[in-house]
Amino acid sequence: MKVISNLPKPGEKGPTPDTLASCRPGCGACCIAPSITSPIPGMPNGKPAGVRCVQLDESYLCRLFGDPRRPSVCAQFHFDRELCGSNRSQALERIAWLECGTSAG
Repeated sequence: MKVISNLPKPGEKGPTPDTLASCRPGCGACCIAPSITSPIPGMPNGKPAGVRCVQLDESYLCRLFGDPRRPSVCAQFHFDRELCGSNRSQALERIAWLECGTSAG
């Protein structure tokens, strides 16, 4: 399973107040750019990179937020200034770039 997140690796420090903040309203980049191999309600085989999750609503909010059916991988995504940049376009570009670097083949 591919996971793109800012979670620390063993021995690394976690996010700091300098890098950690709240997700930007209306972004949804982490629900579009990465591939997710875990089953998602409505997407039993997960989703490929660059495909909008069916659970992302018209306001770019997850319909499964706080729902036990939400894949655990999704709960691991957190806002990080370095990864998410200063706007939605930067977040989509940066997450897609990381996805390309971790994809097989």
